[in-house]
Amino acid sequence: MGPKDNRGQGHVDQNILSTRQKTLLRSVSMKGIGLHSGQEILLTLRAAPPNVGIWFRRVDLPGQPEISARHSSVFSTQMATSLSSGKTVVGTVEHLMAAFYGFGIDNAYVDLNGPEVPVFDGSAKVFSELLDAAGVSVQEAPKQVLVLKHKVELRVSDKWAVAEPAPRFELHATIDWDHPAIGFQEFHYFEGRTPFRDVLDARTFGFLNDVERLKAMGLARGGSLANAIVLDDAGVLNPDGLRSPDEFVRHKVLDALGDLKLAGADICASIRLHRGGHELHSQLLNKIYADKDCFELVPADQLSRELPTPDAKRPSRPSQSPSSISGRPVWGQSSRSSRLAAV
Repeated sequence: MGPKDNRGQGHVDQNILSTRQKTLLRSVSMKGIGLHSGQEILLTLRAAPPNVGIWFRRVDLPGQPEISARHSSVFSTQMATSLSSGKTVVGTVEHLMAAFYGFGIDNAYVDLNGPEVPVFDGSAKVFSELLDAAGVSVQEAPKQVLVLKHKVELRVSDKWAVAEPAPRFELHATIDWDHPAIGFQEFHYFEGRTPFRDVLDARTFGFLNDVERLKAMGLARGGSLANAIVLDDAGVLNPDGLRSPDEFVRHKVLDALGDLKLAGADICASIRLHRGGHELHSQLLNKIYADKDCFELVPADQLSRELPTPDAKRPSRPSQSPSSISGRPVWGQSSRSSRLAAV
């Protein structure tokens, strides 16, 4: 029996909040196209013992080399997050990693017979269906939690990130695009309050005038309207339009959840991202881990991650300075200031 849609099920978010490590109950497989390679690739997800973490295995290569799904393995953030170990590479890991976050999976083997994770529909929806079909097995070992102790700020060109200590993980993302279908959008994700299903089916997006340039660079060879939102100067080209008016910022949140899963531990911090992307996420994790006084790793069963009280105040439109944002967001709320173009 094939995987079923898990959008209406509550166990996904309960798994996020659990204090014990988790793996898959059974193995699952599915074929799909690589977004950048254009190759058909077989993906198999398998259980792993406690404290192993998540490992990618290139089963098409001699010796089936493995790559740890950690921030230290990131070697490229161009249009996707790619990991490497020696000469072995696995690309486009972020949507699968986001699904692992949504299901609270700590330990797994990911077998691939090609250079990247299949893109499927450009979101984490198919990965979530696969994990739902696999089931979740609770393990005895406690989860590890990265507890942020000091504020960390980072700027990359017009993009910035701010991470601050907090009683639970929360993520506030904003984007601002000079395009009639996007404009300014924001989304507030609060662990334990915002259902993961609110972001799991948000698709990656790109612009028609970039397609030929990307293909000349060896990228987006498998891209199509079936696995991405494609925009021209006027609006969205996909015949079925958008899954939500703010699908763009929701996808940015999904990408961030997947990239931050490479911390190798749950995160206990409040993170704000403006024009976030894979490079910004990677640099943020590197900056946090570079300062040993900035964080501590704590077993989840020794940590009380209390839910903060919602506040009706919402942050204002971000300025050029990350330090200038004030206020707290409404639970799981999103907004956009531009009118959606007709699609």
